[in-house]
Amino acid sequence: MAGKVVLHYFDGRGKMESIRWLLTVAEVEFDEVHLTRRDQYEKLLADGVLMFEQVPMVEIDGMHLVQTKAILKYIAEKYNLNGEDIKERAMVDMYSEGLIDLMEMIMVLPFTPPADMKTKLEGIETKATGRYLPVFEKAVSGSIFLVGGQLSCADVQLMECSLTLEKFPGILAQFPNIKSFQGRMSEKPAIQRFFQPGSKRKPLKEEAYVKTVMEVFNLKLPIAS
Repeated sequence: MAGKVVLHYFDGRGKMESIRWLLTVAEVEFDEVHLTRRDQYEKLLADGVLMFEQVPMVEIDGMHLVQTKAILKYIAEKYNLNGEDIKERAMVDMYSEGLIDLMEMIMVLPFTPPADMKTKLEGIETKATGRYLPVFEKAVSGSIFLVGGQLSCADVQLMECSLTLEKFPGILAQFPNIKSFQGRMSEKPAIQRFFQPGSKRKPLKEEAYVKTVMEVFNLKLPIAS
């Protein structure tokens, strides 16, 4: 019998947060091992459980899964959060990958040098309002879910993304359907529990998170990707 799911990552949001969200909505219990030291990372490498020498890594069903998209897709397939047929799965994948693209732009902000911050923020706002959010605004117009008649991985990712974008004043005000979607998702009991103090949802603790990532990976300068 498979044991509890275990997440290996830092004590911060980053690329693992969407995985936490999806497991929570699927009502799957999980434990976390937080990387705080370089030797923990080196042990994972020595054990051969990081295929591309990267985290996040998720222990599930006797496997050591890496690559965020692959992890999300496996969980979505396992817990019926990936559409009802091959066409719906393709739509879920497109929406999901679009949200990952947008979220990855936001994730690098804590690692961005101050001199580059204004340009990064302007780029995020331009792409969010011009390229990504109009797609989702249209998709949830008159629809409860992004794809078909049931909850999918893409819905969960849109919920996480919409909440993250609230730190950018005014963006979501332009997209009332997404705000309504956010309200509907907030009514789900699993999500309500995720909002409660003491849940596995990570707060914004950017300074400590960045410091730990830099130390574990032996990075000396801010990332300017």
